[in-house]
Amino acid sequence: MICIRGAVTAEENTRESILENTELLLREIIEKNDIAVEDIVCIDFTATKDLDKAYPAVAARKLGITEAALMCMQEMYVENSLKMCLRVGLFAENGKKQSSAKHIYLKGAQVLRPDIAVIDAVAIDGPAGSGKSTVAKAIAKALGYVYVDTGAMYRTIGLDCSENGIDCRDEKAVSQKAESTDIELKFENGLQKIYLNKKDVTEKIRTQECAENASLVARYPYVREKLASLQRKIAEDTQVVMDGRDIGTNILPGAKTKIYLDASSEVRAKRRVGELKDKGIEADFSQILARVIQRDEQDKNREHNPLTVAKDAHVIDTSNMSVDEVREKILAIVRGE
Repeated sequence: MICIRGAVTAEENTRESILENTELLLREIIEKNDIAVEDIVCIDFTATKDLDKAYPAVAARKLGITEAALMCMQEMYVENSLKMCLRVGLFAENGKKQSSAKHIYLKGAQVLRPDIAVIDAVAIDGPAGSGKSTVAKAIAKALGYVYVDTGAMYRTIGLDCSENGIDCRDEKAVSQKAESTDIELKFENGLQKIYLNKKDVTEKIRTQECAENASLVARYPYVREKLASLQRKIAEDTQVVMDGRDIGTNILPGAKTKIYLDASSEVRAKRRVGELKDKGIEADFSQILARVIQRDEQDKNREHNPLTVAKDAHVIDTSNMSVDEVREKILAIVRGE
């Protein structure tokens, strides 16, 4: 029998936050240790006294862990100990040795085991038009890391649906289509290329329609989990700069450096208009601004992994900064200057 330990912090003492973070921790433990649900024998959960709105075991049931014995306990209070912390001890019969166990510590709980929690990655989050992709590419080039544009993956799912006559507002139809969608990332000369069912769609997904469809399909749990697994696997195999909406909070909570880029709605709309004009596409500022605001609402208020600022993220307002200024600021943070 193997025992895997893990811990995560919750953002607030609510049922939603407790269960969401417990589920995140369990998924990471199961995935990183290649454990089948039926191999789990029992799970012990503990929570600090400031978390009392839900039993974390409920999250295990949601993941289909119905045969294992589950126990929830409250931790003793220790002065100056980590607050709002959930811990897990998962026992499984999968024929592996205890020495192979990969213990998982996420979010604020990274301070408990900094030796194993940190991933050598730069996670960049922020709303549409905040400059994430442009800056992330520059950072990756400066550090010699691989740049991963997660938004392109959601655009690709949206493109696949639209080309097959599927309404991106239909969660069931989108999820069913995503099951057979083959997405592959290739890195050529340091640049990311994305393939849909073996066809290069790198340029094809750069339309306003694809951007709007990406925001729609990103709300669906199946789509998010499918792409999250792919994104985490890439980060396990290489040093990455990854940008998106929930990289630091969900995809790579153990990233060594977390950045949250922001800018006013008006500035972001002007940037988008400029990008379109550079491509020879006429754009109406008022319409683009309305779309930016609408997408912000969708991204920040979606049920699963909404756009939020990670507790340990460095927040940078890029409204009055050049790309070079933002790049240098982030590089200084990465290098600890």
